[in-house]
Amino acid sequence: MDNQRYHLTLSTGGKPVMHGWWPGLAMAERKYLRWIGERGGRAGARITLTDEAAGGRVLKAWPDGDC
Repeated sequence: MDNQRYHLTLSTGGKPVMHGWWPGLAMAERKYLRWIGERGGRAGARITLTDEAAGGRVLKAWPDGDC
């Protein structure tokens, strides 16, 4: 499995400020929830989880909810 399959991005004001990659979906989903709790309070924060092996398909997005 590709070590950079699942990509997590934190953006504020439409600009990425933090990102990370994980090989497994379960770990990436745990990080996604953790980032919401730890970083979701930033003004204009948007957190997305994408599957890079599926062409960058967005799996989850916050604050808009799951895709």
